[in-house]
Amino acid sequence: MDEQQKVAEFVDEHDLDMSTEFRLLNLVEEIGEIAEDAIESAEYGDSPGEISVTADEFGDVLFTTLQMGNSAGIDASLEKYEERIEESGDPSS
Repeated sequence: MDEQQKVAEFVDEHDLDMSTEFRLLNLVEEIGEIAEDAIESAEYGDSPGEISVTADEFGDVLFTTLQMGNSAGIDASLEKYEERIEESGDPSS
């Protein structure tokens, strides 16, 4: 079972359903928390080499991204990147 399916089952099991629009706002909030970690760890730009992000915040972003994909009917697989590499040798869009 892939991670996106696990997230869908977890959301169903714990009744965490919400609108796609709210999920988007939640994702932006979680990304903001990663940015806050990075800014604080770099001492607001005084130590840019010291940037760190906690695993918890990164996990929140990943979980929320997969929730957003499920809510919007988007498959978060690597298939499109694999196809790009096959076609052009480059994964970028």
